[in-house]
Formats: sequence, C-alpha cells, structure tokens
Amino acid sequence: MYIRQAKTLLGALFSCLAATASASSSSPQQQSQTTITLWIPSTQHLPSAHALPASTHATLTSLGAAYDAPLTAAAAASFVFRNVTPGSYLADVHCGTHAFAPLRVDVDVAAASSSSGSGAGEKKKKEEEEEEEGERVVVVRAWETYRGNDWENKGQEVPRSGGGFALRALGYKEYFVERGGFSVFGILKNPMILMGLVSMVLFIGLPKLIENMDPEMRAEWEEQQKKSPMASLMGGGQQPGASPMGNFDMAAYMAGQGNKKDEPEPASSSNGGGKKNGKR
Repeated sequence: MYIRQAKTLLGALFSCLAATASASSSSPQQQSQTTITLWIPSTQHLPSAHALPASTHATLTSLGAAYDAPLTAAAAASFVFRNVTPGSYLADVHCGTHAFAPLRVDVDVAAASSSSGSGAGEKKKKEEEEEEEGERVVVVRAWETYRGNDWENKGQEVPRSGGGFALRALGYKEYFVERGGFSVFGILKNPMILMGLVSMVLFIGLPKLIENMDPEMRAEWEEQQKKSPMASLMGGGQQPGASPMGNFDMAAYMAGQGNKKDEPEPASSSNGGGKKNGKR
C-alpha cells in the first residue's frame, strides 16, 4: 500500500515538473529572443574583410549578459549572435590588425499591432490588449558610439542593410613608431646650426661691407670705434704689453660718466712743512 502511494505521489510530482517546464518554454521571455547580424563592408581602409586574421571576433556585452561570435567565412564577412534577449548592448570587434567603431545595440519588444478607434468601449480595449499580449515583435536598433560617451547620448543611427548592421572600419592599427631617416633640412632646422650660420655670415660679410664703404664714412666709423669704451676691453689702441682694463672704469661707465683722467690730486702735507722751513 505504501509503495503504491509513493509511486502515485512521485508520478504527480513528475507531471507537475513537466507542466512547469513546458510553461516556461512557452513563456514570452524565451519567445522574444532574436538573432543579430553584424557585417563588414568593403571600404578604403579595409578593401576585403577576408584579409582579417582568423582570431577576429565580436562581442555583445551588457550588465547582465554577454555574447561572443566569431568571424564567418561567408561571401560577406559577418558576426552572427543568436538567442539574444531584450536589453541594451555594446558591440565591439576585437581584431589584431584593424580598428572598428563600436555600436550600441538596443533590443526591445513591441506589440505587433496597436489598438485603433478612440470611440471603442472599455471592454473592447481590454479584449484587444489581451489578444496583443500573445503577439510580440522584437525591434533591434543600432547607433554609433565611442569610449567615454554617456550611454544616454546616442550617436548617429546605423540603418539595417544587408540582413544586419554594417560595421565601420577606422583604419589599420599601428603598434610601432616609424623611425625617421636622415634629412639635411632637419639638420638645418636646428637652432644651434642657425645661430652658427648667422654668426658666420656676420664675420665674413662685415669686413666686406667695411671695405666697400666710403673713405670718409669709414674714417668716421673707425674714430667712433676708438672712442668706444669697449675698444679698451678688446685691446684696441693699447700699447703692447699693457692691460686693456688699465684705463677703464666700469662703475663710471655704468653711471654715464667718462674716465677720470685729469683730476687734480689733493695737496700733500709736505707743502706746509716746506713753508715753515722757508720762514725759518
């Protein structure tokens, strides 16, 4: 008796579990799953998507789910994500040779048909709503985005084409900096080289200009150079063996005064002593 009752109870439990499993399989959450396709068109940066390495793959990520799809070798290179549930996802292409613009992909569930007729009664509206609950359509939209962008700030919308959404190639990834070659113009652009060239032109060209000057102007210029206090510093007009700083007073020059050449010396006390001796 007890064995038969246990068997009946187990049979009832298994039937309940099967009913719940069938109900969950027919739930609208699983029915709202969809397939998303991202394909790579031929552009100037990427003439042929089949030249990408075999390790290239794309991901769909959100807070609660993540999907991964490899690159297909079909006529149009694409990434196919299956059984994608409603939500907002970030689509990224992971490739070692090329960079692609990321996409924001939103998967929403909308009603198949909206109720029309504003004069209908409340009963009729309730009946239409109950009928529409069983018929839902998955709507997929995509926008271009970039890293650091606010998630609520949507960019340019990507239209659906070719059975999916097109991915935009940004260009080839460069991991190394190209070494610059030897250039004569690069050397001439150096400030030290420019200063040396200017000073060389002055040293070579200034004597040529002095030789071609008018004799009177040249004599006047030489006289001014002799009177210049800097001439004594450079050794001009000095006797051989004499110090160029002998007659130059830097403090007087900075104060705007001339050299103290003919200043009377103070009378010494020896003169007074001589007068006394004369009286004596």
